[in-house]
Amino acid sequence: GLFAAFRVLGRFSGHVPHVLRYHGRHREFYLAAAVGRSVHTYNVSTRRPGNTLPQDITCLAADRMLIFASYDNILHALARNKEVVHTYEGHKARIHLLQPFGDHVISVDVDNVLIVWNIQSEEEYLQIDFDKATFAVSALLHPSTYLNKILLGSEQGTLQLWNIRSNKLLYSFPGWGLAVTTLEQAPAVDVVAVGLVSGHIIVHNIKFDETLMKFQQDWGPITAISFRTADGHPVMAAGSPVGHIALWDLEEKKLMCQMQDAHSTAVAGMSFVPGEPLLITNGADNALRVWIFDGPGGTGRVLRSRMGHSAPPTKIRYHGQNGEQILSAGQDGTLQSFSTVHEKFNKSLGRGSINKKKSKKKGLKLDTMALPPITAFASEVAHQSDWDGIIACHQGYITCTTWNYQKTSMGAHKLRPEEFSKHKPIDICATAVDITSCGNFAVIGMSNGQVDVYNMQSGIHRGRYGKEKAHEGAIRGVAVDGLNQLVITAGSEALIKFWKFKTKDLVYSTELSSSPSGILLHRDSGILGIAFDDFTISVLDIETRKIVRTFSGHHGRINDMTFSPDGRWLITSSMDCSIKTWDLPSGCLIDCFLVDSAAVSLTMSPTGDFLASAHVDDLGIYLWSNRSLYSLVSLRPLPADYEPSLVTLPSTCPMQDVDVSGDEEPCDEMIEYVSPEQLEEQLVTLSLLPESRWKNLLNLDIIKKKNKPREPPKVPKSAPFFIPTVPGLIPRYVPPEEENDTQSKVVNFGVLAQKSDFYIHLEEALSTNKYKAPLDLLKSLGPSSIEIELRGLAPEGGGSMEVMLSFLRMIGMMLNKKYNFELAQAYLALFLKLHLKILSSEPKLLEELSKLSMQLEETWIHLQALFNQSLCVLTYMKSALL
Repeated sequence: GLFAAFRVLGRFSGHVPHVLRYHGRHREFYLAAAVGRSVHTYNVSTRRPGNTLPQDITCLAADRMLIFASYDNILHALARNKEVVHTYEGHKARIHLLQPFGDHVISVDVDNVLIVWNIQSEEEYLQIDFDKATFAVSALLHPSTYLNKILLGSEQGTLQLWNIRSNKLLYSFPGWGLAVTTLEQAPAVDVVAVGLVSGHIIVHNIKFDETLMKFQQDWGPITAISFRTADGHPVMAAGSPVGHIALWDLEEKKLMCQMQDAHSTAVAGMSFVPGEPLLITNGADNALRVWIFDGPGGTGRVLRSRMGHSAPPTKIRYHGQNGEQILSAGQDGTLQSFSTVHEKFNKSLGRGSINKKKSKKKGLKLDTMALPPITAFASEVAHQSDWDGIIACHQGYITCTTWNYQKTSMGAHKLRPEEFSKHKPIDICATAVDITSCGNFAVIGMSNGQVDVYNMQSGIHRGRYGKEKAHEGAIRGVAVDGLNQLVITAGSEALIKFWKFKTKDLVYSTELSSSPSGILLHRDSGILGIAFDDFTISVLDIETRKIVRTFSGHHGRINDMTFSPDGRWLITSSMDCSIKTWDLPSGCLIDCFLVDSAAVSLTMSPTGDFLASAHVDDLGIYLWSNRSLYSLVSLRPLPADYEPSLVTLPSTCPMQDVDVSGDEEPCDEMIEYVSPEQLEEQLVTLSLLPESRWKNLLNLDIIKKKNKPREPPKVPKSAPFFIPTVPGLIPRYVPPEEENDTQSKVVNFGVLAQKSDFYIHLEEALSTNKYKAPLDLLKSLGPSSIEIELRGLAPEGGGSMEVMLSFLRMIGMMLNKKYNFELAQAYLALFLKLHLKILSSEPKLLEELSKLSMQLEETWIHLQALFNQSLCVLTYMKSALL
């Protein structure tokens, strides 16, 4: 395929509680969090992607050396945060509790089977089956200093203490008649905190089976408990399913403070860093936060955080030209920027709000000021440091908002038509936006057919297209060209209109085959992609205003389109779960693959290296690397019966690109393509010889003068080191009988008057009329050898008139067939230079020459006409289209 899975951005946390582990040699704490199928490891500032398991991780635990992660009924141990070193298979149902235990690890599945595994040998040490009706295991803890013992909590409310070495039940705690949700060891020995489904926390001494303290939070079951062990502040924190955290002072036995909306979903995991006033929390809202307790009143503030969207992204677009930031709008109402380089460059621009000041006072949950999620946005970097560079429209909302990338916040302006400033119509909303390449103007299309222009700096309304409305139907898309000349609008009544940007005059209107669902303009090349409600795609050239390509092949609503930076490919995603790449020059489908959940938005990097996609019900932004940049990929049209393969989405670690051997076959064919001597008989074809072999033929005498030796060659004293060879391109040894020992410097023509191969071939061609052999021979010779051969054709060089005639006929054949065109010219030029006197005095040769002259003239006039036509078109393109 054209795209290979690379990695996912914006995934930091899931519903699985994180684990904190201390690395003795590094002397620091590491945090491991499960994200989908991967484990991420952080030392509190940097992240290292871990290994990817075959399915989503459901349970996580860690000891000093290993991280344990389970999915379904299989448990894996990972070493060095990366490779899977052990696999434990034996459970029949999904594992939901894990507890490392010295050289062993304990796992409990939802069918109530507890297995103790030996970590190194991967064997079962012990298996205990509990009856679900009387004791359904819901929490697991190894009490500190209790050798070989574990404490189990149940959904029935009772607790049991087991010795797993001797497989004995040591003690049963009656409990409090409510299901146990979590168990946590307190800093004091024998003391355990028990979280209940009612929201109660019981701090219990298990040695004497007596309750020391009781607390209650009002937000439902306890999801996590952690004790602060630092600097002598006995504090206990508890998490709730609504995202609030409560902190209790254990000395005063009272609630110290509440941290409301620490997460927007349930708090999955909490852990105080031992010896430091830091609390780490994670939740299913895709956020990891480190809170520091350094202020008055004991409440924490966020020290560091890594967060993505808490609800799936709906629209993603690359921001700027360096291909390093992706802007993403999510269903959670936020606009965020994700860096493809490193997570530390991620930014959140916050949530859309009607009135920022009021909503800050009210807090998240009571925020009636929050705007609905962004459905479409456009961004430009040209003036982003001077004023807002992003314009966005919201679901079912008439007002468009501006955002400031530099300040990472919502911008200064709320843009909506004047007539709706007093009363807001219920049924009209903004549906499409675009921003000019200079960053000065925003164009907004509405569901009632209006299209307005606003100034981005001042927010002032700068005019409207059409008298009242631009279209009768709803606006499905607006686009401004690169030079602010044209505005293109698409209406649901199946019309596309072109307007003058400044004067707001209608330039042109064209009817479409059906109602468009969206448009996308590639500004550099002036190509407009149009997606239709009938699942087809058309490509319109805005220069000629004609539809130049139509593609069909999707079987569901087209969600998004993106062009490659050079405008050659259009990549589309649809509800049929496919992502297709169309090659515009050839008008063919060149790549298609299927994904598990449909891609709702696509964007291609301005540098062409990545395609990014966001998917239905998925929090991540997935990067696919463009394989055509670094390996040979066949860009041939796919056959009509092509079956696309299902591709797994990238995981959080960068993928190694594994080449499938089957895919490489077409490439081998591509490499071995041998160009034929002549593509078409009517085309003028040049030879493939280097210029030096034919260009120097006319200047040989000058070259010889330049290369003349300054002193005569010295005769070697002894026999030559090299065996003498015949002059020519292909080295051939001189046969012994040709060596004559005559030392005479006088050239004896009688000895040399042997006919050369070329001469013999030309003689034969007079009768057969086949000139391929002599031509091939000439092509293999160097410039000086060719001159010697042509000199030898004249009678004084030992040749004859017949052979000269034969040579002229060979040139005629080359001109006829129109191949080796430049060689024919060069050979003929040299021939005329050498033998002009003889040619003018022989009538037979003159006749042949006049024929050649006619031929040359015809071919040249034809070529000249073609050259002139091409030059004319080029000059027009250069001057007229600017």
